[in-house]
Amino acid sequence: MTTDKQSGQATYVRGPLRPGKLRSVRSRQARRLASHAFRGVDVVFIAIVTGVMLAIASPGPVLQAPTAFVAPFVLGGLLLVHVLSASGAYRFDRGEPWWHHVAHVGALSFIVGVITTAIAALLDESDIVAQMKWWPLVLLVGICLLHTFWWLLVARWRKQHWLTPNIVLVGATARAEELINEAIARDDINVIGIFDDRLERSPLAVLGVPVLGNTEALLTHRTLPHVDLIVVTVDPSATVRVREIMTRLSTLPNEVTLMVDQDEDAARLAAVAHLADAPLAPVARTADHERKAVAKRVQDLAIALPMLLIAAPVIALSALAVKLDSRGPILFRQVRHGFNNEEILICKFRTMRHEAADAKAERQVTAGDDRVTRVGRVLRKTSLDELPQLFNVFRGEMSLVGPRPHAIGMKTGEIESAQLVADYAHRHRIKPGLTGWAAVNGSRGPMHSPAEVKRRVALDVEYIERQSLGLDLKIMLMTLPALLGDRSAVR
Repeated sequence: MTTDKQSGQATYVRGPLRPGKLRSVRSRQARRLASHAFRGVDVVFIAIVTGVMLAIASPGPVLQAPTAFVAPFVLGGLLLVHVLSASGAYRFDRGEPWWHHVAHVGALSFIVGVITTAIAALLDESDIVAQMKWWPLVLLVGICLLHTFWWLLVARWRKQHWLTPNIVLVGATARAEELINEAIARDDINVIGIFDDRLERSPLAVLGVPVLGNTEALLTHRTLPHVDLIVVTVDPSATVRVREIMTRLSTLPNEVTLMVDQDEDAARLAAVAHLADAPLAPVARTADHERKAVAKRVQDLAIALPMLLIAAPVIALSALAVKLDSRGPILFRQVRHGFNNEEILICKFRTMRHEAADAKAERQVTAGDDRVTRVGRVLRKTSLDELPQLFNVFRGEMSLVGPRPHAIGMKTGEIESAQLVADYAHRHRIKPGLTGWAAVNGSRGPMHSPAEVKRRVALDVEYIERQSLGLDLKIMLMTLPALLGDRSAVR
């Protein structure tokens, strides 16, 4: 285990708190947001049970049944959904035993069911309500069975480290040692490594967790797409040093936090426990970015499937045209940056001669570029070459709307584009998209000057800050007119 003091890179890269398999933040986020899917299934189950039992109990069509008979059960079902969410039934906190969780949701289901049935009996004098006496029991059994399955699924994810946070520390300090000590004792935090900008003073490892390099090395480290949180463990009283570190790290898409002093052991343990808890995203008090992530995923799946069906003939004809026009594969595959700098493999229809393909985008396309084929010019001008990326959307690697994914190492002139703008990585704080705010505002295709790179990044960051369902729909509606009316962009 050695460290190159000049480059700041360590050759030893595995410690006692690093999982056997590193998973990207994006792939693990999908598990974390599963709480919303769990609640959705519960809602459907409650609705089906209520509807079926009302249909059985009612002598005629349910829609013609007395309001005093139907309304209490409909409102009771809605109340149960709310109570389950508000009580934290979808958090599945670490350490909560199965029986405790199931008893909790079962009791809530039964109590709401009994109260609802009692109210319905008071409002409706007929004996129809008497036939609904099984409603609370069916809800109790069904919700308990569903949450038993949810609990087992979440327990499996935790065992496979899908829900365990991956963190890196900045500062090989006593605070770092305290955090690592607690993480080893708890075995529920993955500390990938440590970075320190004073390598000449730092050890090669802290309690077995390796020092992987200096702060500059962290900015380009290959583990970043797998890191949930960067924890600065430098003494907060060293304000100048902390400010410099935070300024440097602000260019990353990862979340950064500062570990402050905890004088009492209980306070320190509580802070570490909060970090390690990593519950499923709460559905009752969902953070805005989590709510948006769920809504965006549902939106992508709901729109992408009809899009794929409608575009299927165009995709087939485009593939045939590419094959007949020139030798080589139909698809062009390229590694690009996705969410949180994750490397994703995207597919496009091949628009260049196969032997002239430029996987690293070291030479951006220019007007009259001799590498582009005849069919390729049509596909690029209409952006039909991007249609295969619908499959990236289905895999969850891309979204319908977002910053366009750029090739890794893409150059503007002789300089790598990412080095021209300090906030370049901020465009990776959200999934890349098939279309985006920059594209409909005239910034699409190659960028041949630093000013074009800065404008593209500024538009992408503006979109991330404003992202909403309404804005996404607006961009999708603007995309076709923007492409057809764009005569200046070279693609």
